[in-house]
Amino acid sequence: MKNSLKKILSAFSAVSTAAVSLNILTASADVIPNPVISRNCPVYSGTAGQPAAANDEHYFSFCFMTAPDYLAYDLSAVPEEERKQVAAVWYNTSSYDYIGDYKSRNMEPSDYTIEVNAAPGGEYPSDGWEVVETVEGNTLSSRQHIVNMEGYNWIRLNISKADDSEGKQASVNFDIHNVSEGISDSWLFLGDSITAGGMNNCYGTGFATHINTIDSRYFPIQENGGIGGIRSIDGRENIDRWLSVSPAKYVSIAYGTNDCWGNPNAADAYYENTKYMIDAILAADKVPVLPKIPASTNKDVMDNVPIYNAVIDRLYDEYGDKLVKGPDFEAFFKANPDHLSGDGVHPSDVGYAAMREEWARLMYESVYKSDNPKPTEVQTEPSTDDTPVVVYGDANCDGDVTIADSTAILQALGNPDKYGLSEQGAKNADCCNTGDGVLPSDALAIQKIDAKLITSLPATDN
Repeated sequence: MKNSLKKILSAFSAVSTAAVSLNILTASADVIPNPVISRNCPVYSGTAGQPAAANDEHYFSFCFMTAPDYLAYDLSAVPEEERKQVAAVWYNTSSYDYIGDYKSRNMEPSDYTIEVNAAPGGEYPSDGWEVVETVEGNTLSSRQHIVNMEGYNWIRLNISKADDSEGKQASVNFDIHNVSEGISDSWLFLGDSITAGGMNNCYGTGFATHINTIDSRYFPIQENGGIGGIRSIDGRENIDRWLSVSPAKYVSIAYGTNDCWGNPNAADAYYENTKYMIDAILAADKVPVLPKIPASTNKDVMDNVPIYNAVIDRLYDEYGDKLVKGPDFEAFFKANPDHLSGDGVHPSDVGYAAMREEWARLMYESVYKSDNPKPTEVQTEPSTDDTPVVVYGDANCDGDVTIADSTAILQALGNPDKYGLSEQGAKNADCCNTGDGVLPSDALAIQKIDAKLITSLPATDN
């Protein structure tokens, strides 16, 4: 069978050979890459012991400095066309905002300026700094600032107060992204404690890193807007303020677990609150993203989740393609209850890691891949042989080769008693170095073809 046939995205179980023709439709990309341009650039600070921790690739490392102090980046080595306009983004590990019963502030910059300098690179300039943005009384754990850097080589985060006081320590990671063609690949994940635990970028692999692993063109700006203990009414009451200071294009609203906890009768209020937030995001010229509420094994939550997720289905129908459907975490945690922690509500560390991966995989499929070729017509001519055709990569035998097939392979390898592949699925799954059985390399090959790193299956890792 020809390679072009083996990579088609439809399976026909009654044929062994087929003559195939594909009509390819290519749409325009919705997401313009906004890559990080400050990674490991020269960094300077007044008193910080390890300022380079602010812009290395590890988000579990932080720059600690005592306010007032600064972080300054020399971007002179970055091509000028890649830094005409930038997004300066800092991250801290406090709860997203200082609201709710579990609010926290942990070395959070509260008063600061963003500054630029036209001095040549190579030596830190002590003067010539120009303030482009001033923030006072900040209560958020991360912020994005759009800065015009034409004619400038340096950018500086100058922190005067942390947790509203001088003399206190500040802790940040600080990235500069190229947004010269517009801010596009920028995300704000709003939600409750499940978002707070699941969408951080410093403990385990974050959403942005997952996206970058799938497709190296992208490294999203990714703010974690999770706050423990809050409900959709809290989101409604604060979202206008949050949106007013955020240039993020994609805004996820993931409330509902606390709304339905012990309360099956507030679905109408949840609908009104969520609808308000969707409308606010649209009015701000941003894209709302709405995931399903996670399934639970807690008796005070589990039976109410479907009631509230029916509201989300209603909103999906009402808004159509005006919003992006997020992951179906009800189905995900029903299939993987072992990914929940002891309270039956919050995911375990493994569950949180799986959530981030699900977010990245689904968003790459539904948002980032709009510029990828999609087969729109497949014609076949079956033979008289009734042996099923092997469609390389279609491990779950659903007729498509997607990231779901990679997941099916990894689950089958990790827990074959629970997630075993069918006989045909195992044949399809053997898509890298065929003949050696189903191995992790087969899952990787599917991820590579999904990311357009290779063009056909079967593949070889030689």
